[in-house]
Amino acid sequence: MPTSTRRDIEVLDSAYGSRSEPAAYSLDFPANDAVDVAAARLPSLRVPFRVSSMRFALRIFDLTVASLIVAYFLSASGIGLLSATVSQILPFVLIPIVTSWGLRTVSAYRFRLNQGIVDHLVATAYGSGLPLAALAFATGWLYPTELVHWASIAVFTTWVAVTSGHIIFLVLGRQMTRAGWIGENVVIVGATPNARRMIEQNAKTRELNIVGIFDDRLERAPRSMAGAPLLGKLDDLLAWERLPEIDRIVVTVTSDARDRVKTLVDRLRILPQRVVLLLDLDGFDPETESLAKIAHSPAAYVSGSPHDTRRAISKRFFDLFFASTMLVAFSPLLLVLSIAIKLESKGPVLFRQNRHGFNNQIIKVWKFRSMRHDPAAAERISKQTVADDPRITRIGRFIRQTSIDELPQLVNVLKGEMSIVGPRPHAVGMTTEEQSVQNIVGDYAHRHRVKPGITGWAQINGSRGPVHTKELVRERVRLDMEYVNRSSFWFDFYIMLMTLPRLFGDAKTLR
Repeated sequence: MPTSTRRDIEVLDSAYGSRSEPAAYSLDFPANDAVDVAAARLPSLRVPFRVSSMRFALRIFDLTVASLIVAYFLSASGIGLLSATVSQILPFVLIPIVTSWGLRTVSAYRFRLNQGIVDHLVATAYGSGLPLAALAFATGWLYPTELVHWASIAVFTTWVAVTSGHIIFLVLGRQMTRAGWIGENVVIVGATPNARRMIEQNAKTRELNIVGIFDDRLERAPRSMAGAPLLGKLDDLLAWERLPEIDRIVVTVTSDARDRVKTLVDRLRILPQRVVLLLDLDGFDPETESLAKIAHSPAAYVSGSPHDTRRAISKRFFDLFFASTMLVAFSPLLLVLSIAIKLESKGPVLFRQNRHGFNNQIIKVWKFRSMRHDPAAAERISKQTVADDPRITRIGRFIRQTSIDELPQLVNVLKGEMSIVGPRPHAVGMTTEEQSVQNIVGDYAHRHRVKPGITGWAQINGSRGPVHTKELVRERVRLDMEYVNRSSFWFDFYIMLMTLPRLFGDAKTLR
């Protein structure tokens, strides 16, 4: 077991006790006869948005709406923005600032979905209204009547717009969360009393979409707990074909089951999903605390790390901007290559292959076809590329050597399946030395905790193309995990800048 995992468990053991004998369950449910993963409560629609994302979007909404209102009334008042003095525009500029400050002061951005609409309405109206009223009063005392007139209208309009927007966000967020559209898909390992309490608390807000429960002790476990079905044993979870749709695995074991905790963590840490230990819900207050926040607590993580909403949003904007810009810039080249590929050999211009994406999901990755047409290769890789591979066409040899064949993956980026920067997606069924690459490195699946990329840290450090030895696989995974742990906007930007010089400076590498 890695040192970091042992350390996390030891900290939890010291907090909750260190007795090694597992406690027996005492649940008033009938014993289970048969279970079926088909009973999983997975939503029919997923939106790439979380409750934490809605909180961030709400802040952006308030600032944007207030700024637009200010700009409109500045223009309507006849005050020219370029010719006005600082004193003239100051009351208008302060409107979005004091609005945001007031709402933060009354915790309106906590955006608790279990909060009553009237309660949130009062908090929002008070939080934004009081500082805006103070601003209007100060403006009336210090400025001439005409400017006060327009500033007062801007203040009132901003107050109405922001208050209405918060209510709309709350209602829509509550409906989408209860439908399971924006909540994270979570499975629970361990049919314990803690699991039942967690499910019951979550039923009040549906911040998490609890799909079901897995437990190796089927003879003791109930068929369901508070409506969440028992889906099978841990082996059933590991082999489940819909596991890529799960965002988080919460282990709810009794506080004295030390040996069982270590066994579960050892088996689960090979998965790309984040794994969280939740040993105790005593003292949980649903009025002041978020169950989702407790389940996301960094101290409880034994695999993965908490989701960073701001990082995810900034990376998505980064991807959309660069992918769309590059597609436009390279469109003439893409057209010429398409014609050349079509003229040289029979088959489609584009080659789409099943590869592993985020959370091990299977995605169709686009490339220019560089080999003789082979329909079977699109589903599963049969053989990695070798030097002087007879399957490669003349055009294919050129576009592979320059990595131009990867440009169609910009479409995958726009679709949200890939990023500009990230670990390269490997083909389904890829083997090295007649062994699956997933079995060569224990942490292999962890590289799928982020979206795969067109270029990455491994690629600019020389780990490109096929990996024909176990040592090369281990080095590729080591570099990929280094990227996952260091990922940031500026790190991505550096990797992008270094991609072209590294490609042209290492033209002899097999690709």
